[in-house]
Amino acid sequence: MARTVRDYRLETRAARARLGQRTEPYWMLLSEGFHLGYYRGRQTAKWVARHRPAGQAAAYTKTTLGEADDTSDADGVRILDYRQAQDKAREWLRAVEGGVAVTASFTVGDALDEYLKAFTKKDLANTKRRVEQFVRPALGNVRLARLTAAQVRGFLNDRANTPARLRTRKGEEQKVRPLDTPEAMRRRKSTANRDLTVLKAALNLAFANGRIASDHAWRTVKPFKNVDGAKLRYLSDDEARRLVNACSPEFRPIVQAALLTGARWGELRNVSVVDFDLRAGTVRLVETKGGQPRDCYLEGEGLALFKAHTIGKAGDAPVFPAPGGARWTDSTQIRRMTLACEAGNVTPPAAFHDLRRTFGARLALAGVPMAVIAQALGHKDERITRKHYAHLSPSYVADTVRQHTAGLGIVDTSPDNVTDLRSSAAA
Repeated sequence: MARTVRDYRLETRAARARLGQRTEPYWMLLSEGFHLGYYRGRQTAKWVARHRPAGQAAAYTKTTLGEADDTSDADGVRILDYRQAQDKAREWLRAVEGGVAVTASFTVGDALDEYLKAFTKKDLANTKRRVEQFVRPALGNVRLARLTAAQVRGFLNDRANTPARLRTRKGEEQKVRPLDTPEAMRRRKSTANRDLTVLKAALNLAFANGRIASDHAWRTVKPFKNVDGAKLRYLSDDEARRLVNACSPEFRPIVQAALLTGARWGELRNVSVVDFDLRAGTVRLVETKGGQPRDCYLEGEGLALFKAHTIGKAGDAPVFPAPGGARWTDSTQIRRMTLACEAGNVTPPAAFHDLRRTFGARLALAGVPMAVIAQALGHKDERITRKHYAHLSPSYVADTVRQHTAGLGIVDTSPDNVTDLRSSAAA
């Protein structure tokens, strides 16, 4: 941020109140050919700016920046204090010198359209869903030049306070997940942060393309803090077996594959027969979240599974087809996972992504180094792996603490005749 230039006549409300009314603003020099002005009229007071290239005799280019905070508190948008007026003047000058062609009618919706058109990442479907269902209805009609930080912050808060929608039959009233626990609130804030990320990405592209002279309206809006905690849900071996047995026949193979490879739903539904190499004992994941293909290394069960589902198929055929032979679509696993968890008595219910976490957890519990787990799961940064799985690995600290705190003798640890009914019911 540029240093605030001092001028005793204009710095404070009290100083400006001593100035007389006049048609010509009180000008102060910010840099050569560039001035900030204070206009004091009969009914209002405004900040203005003017500029002409250094050493030229051309007429000044002028603009009105906003009202002065003489009678109302500054809001940084319509009413400006002394420092904010200088900052906005410099933003205007950068636009003038950079040739920014700000279109008055350009809206947030136009910015979203440009962003989706230029989108090159793998997650286009999910990004488009967020834009069309949440961002565009809230802010799409707002002119970009008039967008304020309060509007962006309001969007973030509204998303956090709106319950998540659940699958609902056509014609029925929309079902929602209640916001009645701290965990539910955390999840909604985390979702709101992701929606804000999409919005900011579109607005940043508009700023880079010269659609607006300043990014102040959204740059100052920060996401919710400490709401993206690691999700630690993973299945025990017994839960995994019950889940697999409870799956419908057409859905069971892809669930087995997730448990045996740690691959994501989108990666597995796009695996083709040609991606399986029986001799090398690998399956190549081409359509990955990060856009970088990777190999999954299969052991006995995995090899048997992929061999059984590739024999006799064409190379471009899906290994795990949906009913009818086509590839599974983006979200068709959600209801099937819910039904399988209910039938298999898996509580709390597991999401498909929890199968990936189960694979990583099994490796960590077996003492596999974090670097190897990171590569197996396709993590770009080992810190992500440690965040989710380090607590499961054999630990010198944990072993040492347990060894040296044992023997206090305040709990009866002898065997008794109490039976864990939960274990009995699960069996």
